[in-house]
Amino acid sequence: MRILVTGGTGLIGSALLKYWRDQHQITVLTRQPVAGLQQNAALSYINSLKDVDFNQLDAIVNLAGEPIADKRWTDKQKKRICDSRWQLTEQLTECIQAATTPPSCLINGSAVGYYGRQGSEFICEEHSAFYPEFSHDICARWENIARQASSEKTRVCLLRTGIVLSDQGGALKKMLPAFRFGMGGPLGNGQQYMSWIHIDDMVKLIDFLLNSPTLQGPFNAVAPKAVTNKQFSQALAERLNRPAKLTMPAFVLRLMFGEMADILLFGQRVVPQQALDAGFKFEYPKLPAALADLDI
Repeated sequence: MRILVTGGTGLIGSALLKYWRDQHQITVLTRQPVAGLQQNAALSYINSLKDVDFNQLDAIVNLAGEPIADKRWTDKQKKRICDSRWQLTEQLTECIQAATTPPSCLINGSAVGYYGRQGSEFICEEHSAFYPEFSHDICARWENIARQASSEKTRVCLLRTGIVLSDQGGALKKMLPAFRFGMGGPLGNGQQYMSWIHIDDMVKLIDFLLNSPTLQGPFNAVAPKAVTNKQFSQALAERLNRPAKLTMPAFVLRLMFGEMADILLFGQRVVPQQALDAGFKFEYPKLPAALADLDI
């Protein structure tokens, strides 16, 4: 297939390119200088959508976006987070709508933050009792923009992604130093749920959606077994053979991160119901096996 990938240099995107490198002809939209990137017959890099003929694409995977948890949520940073998702997706949607023979599939990023903070209730894709907060606002508009690309010729799949576990970066990389020194532990009361997914399952789910022409709509990109923050902390500490007795009080997190602390102190117990119903098989459905596979 001829596929356009945005966010191809990020955690998920780079793993996806590696998985697809011998299977598809891939064009990657990137902000990096193209001259410094390795290109070949199956992989090319571009800096502008003007360099793409949307009539010649079979699919688009849109993963681009400013990391949500890298910096304190100032008004400026919030705008950067939103604009990096909304503006590019609007451009992609307009290009798809303008094409005579548009790509048959748009797989678009989103996150479990779409649901806002939730308690211990199991949350599937049909859940509609959203908690109104910044994470929901980002994802709701992002998804609405992407849905506008939907037509008889183009199906749209929305990836409501949880915490992606990888030994190449992401959230786990930020957690590891404290846990390696025996200073890791629960955040706040530790009862908030963490919906996670192994990077291999993340990539294979995207591939599954690409190759399933009847599938569309939202998909929770998380493993079937969410865990509490306390359970996650214990499992990670056991994997590293370290204690996890220290806790980080909520007020300290708020002093450090401001409003952004909310995504650490609150969570969602999300279930990948649509993927399971479609027949997708998770290689790592449980956390201990997922952590054991990673080189940490």
